[in-house]
Amino acid sequence: MEPRSFEGDADRPRPSDHQPTGRAIVIGPYLRARRGDPDPQAEIHAQRSSQARLEEAAGLALAIDLTVAEAILAPISQIRPATYLGKGKVEEILGSIKAHEADLVVMDCALSPIQQRNLEKAWGAKVLDRTGLILEIFGRRAKTKEGALQVELAHLNYQRSRLVRSWTHLERQRGGFGFMGGPGETQIEADRRLIGDRISKIENEIKKVQGTRRLHRAGRQRVPYRVVALVGYTNAGKSTLFNRLTRADVQAADMLFATLDPTLRALHLPHGGKAMLSDTVGFISNLPTQLVAAFRATLEEVLEADLILHVRDIAHEDADAQQDDVSAVLRQLGIDPEAGGGGRIIEVWNKIDQFASDELDNLRNIAARRDPEHPCLLVSAVTGEGVDALLLAIEDRLAAARITLDLSIDASDGAGVSWLHRNTEVLEKELQDGRFAMTVRVDPTKRDTVISRFGAVLHPE
Repeated sequence: MEPRSFEGDADRPRPSDHQPTGRAIVIGPYLRARRGDPDPQAEIHAQRSSQARLEEAAGLALAIDLTVAEAILAPISQIRPATYLGKGKVEEILGSIKAHEADLVVMDCALSPIQQRNLEKAWGAKVLDRTGLILEIFGRRAKTKEGALQVELAHLNYQRSRLVRSWTHLERQRGGFGFMGGPGETQIEADRRLIGDRISKIENEIKKVQGTRRLHRAGRQRVPYRVVALVGYTNAGKSTLFNRLTRADVQAADMLFATLDPTLRALHLPHGGKAMLSDTVGFISNLPTQLVAAFRATLEEVLEADLILHVRDIAHEDADAQQDDVSAVLRQLGIDPEAGGGGRIIEVWNKIDQFASDELDNLRNIAARRDPEHPCLLVSAVTGEGVDALLLAIEDRLAAARITLDLSIDASDGAGVSWLHRNTEVLEKELQDGRFAMTVRVDPTKRDTVISRFGAVLHPE
């Protein structure tokens, strides 16, 4: 396949204050799928086209304001221990680096420290693998203290394994400490020790942050507000939907990993109830395990959520493969998507505004035939189509554990009527002979209060 140039992408608007940071060549060194191959990479190939994976990698590079001069598919039959690629391919890419005067090469794979060092020597350019690239993006996007700590922790763990990339100063020895003397420690040992100390300090700080978040969650439980979490593949439209549902102004951009820090806003439900809506970091294919672990605190809102909205870019050519990637990360977090997350996952098929009317009708038919235990709703976060139905579905799912009561209250009791509107979901309200006949839905924690104060009775099923 011919190499693709991304020069034109450098001119498109970027939702960032940063200027382009360098010229890069993106390489897709994907293993060729072979019949009966047990390698998991072969399964990934079956789900997602190599070209789509390469374009995603180029999008990641653009997300840190690199000028992507060229994106090259480099299919390989096996991984070479020294350079990942074969000798001929290394020399071929060297020609492209010189032709484009590129100072950075992005390898869309996980490189060992030795492979990274050898490629840098062969190409005379900095080499960044997929993990390093995602860390660069995380470093730019994280705004809160928690996000910054999680990024630094992941980066230090990555850097500790990359000390082999440094040059001869790492072979020097320092003098011994204490009374015993001895040969001392090498520079690389000292660097590892310093990084280890910093990691320990950050882990302690993260524990404090986690404690604070637990207090906040406990406070919400006392109110209590239910938590609804948005999850999905990066750039699926979660932040745009978040803004549409909450009337907030969270950054929403056509850019990978536009959102990194967890954001919570009040969600007003159709019948007056409230919930807390959480926007989370987008998932991505081949997300390194250490990054999932490092961002576990960021994703705690997902673990604690009463309801999870899995937002899918249903117009994307690899929508099914992206769904599998999100499901894999959810399983790493201990949530089984096949079981509907214990009845708390709703799929939201976003970007339906990109379909023609006949295609949209077909999509609706597919959604209608879905198992009721695994529901999906069609929306456009941009136009707002389907959002009202989504809010009703959220309300119904959250109401599953709530109690419906009937009551009668004097119309002149303004304080009582106001309290009911603030603390319950008012399903029906009708004025009869100077009194309001009301049907309300309440959280179990407020059941006794409503019964004792207003003489409420259980609503007949």
